[in-house]
Amino acid sequence: MTVRPDWVPTEVDTDVPSVARMYDVYVGGENNLESDRDTVREALTALPGLDIAIRANRAFLRRAVRLAASEHGITQFLDVGCGILTPGETNVHDVARRTHPDARVAYVDQDPAAVAKNRALLADDPNSVALAGDFLQPRDILDHADVRGLIDFDKPVALLLVAVLHFIEDLDDPCEKIRQFRDALAPGSVLILTHAYVDGAPDGGSSAADLQDVYRTFGAKLQNRGPAETTKFFDGFKLLEPALVGMADWRPDADTESDHPMTHTGVVGVAVKE
Repeated sequence: MTVRPDWVPTEVDTDVPSVARMYDVYVGGENNLESDRDTVREALTALPGLDIAIRANRAFLRRAVRLAASEHGITQFLDVGCGILTPGETNVHDVARRTHPDARVAYVDQDPAAVAKNRALLADDPNSVALAGDFLQPRDILDHADVRGLIDFDKPVALLLVAVLHFIEDLDDPCEKIRQFRDALAPGSVLILTHAYVDGAPDGGSSAADLQDVYRTFGAKLQNRGPAETTKFFDGFKLLEPALVGMADWRPDADTESDHPMTHTGVVGVAVKE
């Protein structure tokens, strides 16, 4: 049986891996369990370089938040499916506050351990909140007292759906869920979105399918949607250049590590509600 750290709520089955805690493993965090680390090892066997891809996803998030804050004047951020906050001042509030010191961020996740850890980390931060919420229930998030107490939806907001939609099946109608979020946002709001996508496998094998099998063992239904399928998630928003591209190809910094082919996988984009 996996040892339960004091930050993990008693209702969490520590022997079952978690998408949020596995993401923490990929990015080098310490807020994860043995079951998560074991499953990450299986995932990396199925798709070598997955950890590199996920770190490129994190780097895109930082660039996109910086752009939203500095070029679009966004001071409010709603991060749905945020996972566990990472060390090193790389979270949404860290990046946004380099431009706007009073930037406000609502972090939302459905993983109880992620919510508990994030609340502890943000306990002394009056301009950030961490709450439990499910992307599939947009109104519950939008109407949550903690969100309403922090975010003014009459002003532009950056909505982050980073590494979320590839866990949502079409039968759950993700486009309708995004529409509900979009309709609550003021003009000038920004959508920051990433989606997993591997076009074949680096070695010519079936790595994407093998990875889906790993996640399926604990109930996560990983989708492998490409740019054409991902475009529909931006309905009602205007995509900013370079539109939908691989992670390292979206406005890379001069020092961005982009030589590894896995950094060019995925589909990412930033768009504005007009």
